Amino acid sequence: MLQPLFHASAAAAAIVLFTALVRLLVHPLSRAAARGQKARAALQPRVAELRKKYRKEPEKLQKAVLELHAEEKVSPLSGVLPGLLQLPAFFVLYQLFSSTTIGGGANALLGHRLLAAPLGGRWADALARGGVFGAAGLVYVGLFVVVAGVATLNLVRARRAAAVNSPVAVAGDEQVPGLAVVGKVAPFLSFFTLVTVAVVPLAAALYVVTSTAWSAVERAVLYR
Repeated sequence: MLQPLFHASAAAAAIVLFTALVRLLVHPLSRAAARGQKARAALQPRVAELRKKYRKEPEKLQKAVLELHAEEKVSPLSGVLPGLLQLPAFFVLYQLFSSTTIGGGANALLGHRLLAAPLGGRWADALARGGVFGAAGLVYVGLFVVVAGVATLNLVRARRAAAVNSPVAVAGDEQVPGLAVVGKVAPFLSFFTLVTVAVVPLAAALYVVTSTAWSAVERAVLYR
């Protein structure tokens, strides 16, 4: 269906479309995660009161904060679900474009390309063929630029949000096991996508890049 528009890159376009459909399916969970984050932010004044009350009793403070989240039906880990539910789709693409055979025959999918780069190839293959600025290498340069741009925007947005919520939100999050660490590390996770794009087959890399860009737009809309 896409071939009349995208010709030799139709399979790559199909992967982008497939990614968008997967993200649409998990969008309700993303909306729920956004509501959960806003609810946690609304609870921070009460968390601050608990912190004062149990200042010298850290175990009681931790228990009280967890009970507060349970009472208000707010899960600190609700934002993890959308990412976890996407993993099967990612692994399907990874397997399809990593196997040389399918059903006992040659894997014809490996012959499809995104411009000059084979969908079953990796960045190392592109470097071996023509270097960083070869025909295939430039495809990866474009993907790296997109990922780096999205990661930078995510980091800036996260720092602005931290500046608005500090210091009350940070003080409260410290009482939920692991949440403070997750909050500090999460803004930098998008940069690790660069490594993923470099080492997985191009088809899987396309999924990752499309999903990452989708997440950035989605967060900008849901968390405004």
